[in-house]
Amino acid sequence: MALCYNEEMSNEHPPHHVPVLLDSVLSLLSPKAGESYLDLTAGYGGHAGAIIEKTKNYKDSMLVDRDDYAISHLSSFEQHGTRLMHSDFVAAAQALVQEKKTFDIILIDLGVSSPQLDQGERGFSFKRNGPLDMRMDRSTGITAAELIDNSTISELATIIHEFGDEPYGLARKLAEVIVTNRPFTDTESLAELIKQHHRGRRSRIHPATRTFQALRIAVNDELGQVKTLLPLIPRLLHTGGRVGVISFHSLEDRLVKQYLKDQRDAGFEAELTVITKKPVDGATSDVHNPRSRSAKLRVAVKK
Repeated sequence: MALCYNEEMSNEHPPHHVPVLLDSVLSLLSPKAGESYLDLTAGYGGHAGAIIEKTKNYKDSMLVDRDDYAISHLSSFEQHGTRLMHSDFVAAAQALVQEKKTFDIILIDLGVSSPQLDQGERGFSFKRNGPLDMRMDRSTGITAAELIDNSTISELATIIHEFGDEPYGLARKLAEVIVTNRPFTDTESLAELIKQHHRGRRSRIHPATRTFQALRIAVNDELGQVKTLLPLIPRLLHTGGRVGVISFHSLEDRLVKQYLKDQRDAGFEAELTVITKKPVDGATSDVHNPRSRSAKLRVAVKK
């Protein structure tokens, strides 16, 4: 996702997004000259730039992202012959399976990109006020504001509890307050309301953090996307091809971990060999990048 690796590309990428766990990605995926590469969450090309710098193979590489803003910043890759696709990763993977495309390296970075968080107009962050949107693909789906407007207290409480990991009692209380005070049009007003009514142990994180995460996951169907994608991965890899998945919260990582465990337990029927017995942890492996703190990288190889 977003750091460029040569001057020719340097004007195309926002300078404020650094790819997480980059050294570990390069070490474990081990890109070699001539290999093909599929990035299903290309973002601003940081991982892609580093990997393609090793493979020197633009024409057999493909970059996918559901964010139109990200796709618009990948034109330098396209100029070198790389195929770009503006799509969520499930639709892209399904299309590539239909095309019978396979790759040597696949990377899936499930995190929200720094520009999405840093730009108030995207509506992901309560630190920079903006419209309450949160859609990764701004051309489709409902916004977070619309989700709040159309949810019952019980539905909203379930979202905050299950996707935000707030205790159900607190999630229910927050849902009641949000529904009572809706509609909301901007991130700041929602975050301030949550701050006023949040109860629990003091924490370094903002009281609205978990609720905003929950709304974002729901708006973008993030867990459903991951669950649908994982079984498609073996069909997109050459024999000996490697896949890396970077997750940022426990719900995503649990799905990835379970899928790879199922592969380990499948014996002769397994399609993948897991090469990371434990995930690479961003808190210890990428300490200089604050957005790597919660990142976990898991890697497997196609048999």
